[in-house]
Amino acid sequence: MHPKLLRLAQTEVERVLAQLPETVRDAALECFISYEDAADEPDETLADLLGLFEGFSRLDPEPSGPSEMPRVRLFLDNLWLYAEEDERTYRDEVRITYLHELGHYLGWGEEEVEALGLG
Repeated sequence: MHPKLLRLAQTEVERVLAQLPETVRDAALECFISYEDAADEPDETLADLLGLFEGFSRLDPEPSGPSEMPRVRLFLDNLWLYAEEDERTYRDEVRITYLHELGHYLGWGEEEVEALGLG
């Protein structure tokens, strides 16, 4: 993972969190964020994903174990390529992708996420 891409992504997520209403921010902080490179994953279905939400949403019953804990995965290499290696576009895509996946954690379906412009 490129350190500069990681730093840019972490800074952008911190900005997003700071701008969220307090109740949403508190909920968002319950969901782990993972910064990864899709190229490092053996699962080829991740090759084109910018981000992925895994685990239970806030609307689901409590998890039965740590393997079900919620997490947002941001694939920095894919985001960088999608942004055509432009820093400004990369930061924008990190923000949009994080909010999209966070929406799933909050229990929003694809239609609700897209209606908010996060599709």
